[in-house]
Amino acid sequence: MSYEIKPNTGTLFKNDVEGKSENFPPYGGTVNIAGTEYWVSAWVKDGSKGKYFSLAFKPKEQRQESRRQAPAVDPFADDSTIPF
Repeated sequence: MSYEIKPNTGTLFKNDVEGKSENFPPYGGTVNIAGTEYWVSAWVKDGSKGKYFSLAFKPKEQRQESRRQAPAVDPFADDSTIPF
């Protein structure tokens, strides 16, 4: 049985940041806002009133689309450019 996030709730977990860029979020998870699921990333920041979480949200579809790679281009597919 998989865990289902109810509307207007979410989860946040500590990420393994060892060896990653300093911009990589130390916390990440999933939220459901008004029926749409988003990836959430969180960073701990220091402000004038103390520490706080800075959050970023991305629609789940957007992240999956950005991971898709363009098809490989075969430079020899067009025989007219070959000089022999």
